[in-house]
Amino acid sequence: MKAIILLSRRDDMTHAEFLTWWFDEHAPLAAQLPGVRRIVFNAVDVDDSADDYDGVSELWFDSRADFDAAYASDLGRRVAADSMAHVRGRVRLFVDEHPVVSPAN
Repeated sequence: MKAIILLSRRDDMTHAEFLTWWFDEHAPLAAQLPGVRRIVFNAVDVDDSADDYDGVSELWFDSRADFDAAYASDLGRRVAADSMAHVRGRVRLFVDEHPVVSPAN
């Protein structure tokens, strides 16, 4: 199971400030979530006047129940609180991947 989370920075932050917080402060916290299998942070290519998303995170867990348990933990609550303190908007999508092209082994 993969969670895709679309993030929009706070209005008082520049895109660069958002990325510095996200990569340098938030990523190390998120990497410790219980049961997380993989995390990818995707920086959106925008300028500071954009009203759209600034980042897209991908988090892999074995199941939605594992995702929910991770965010119900003390660390998960800290990760969520840290995120909400730095964003004006967050959209979560839970998806099942269907690769079309896979890396060669």
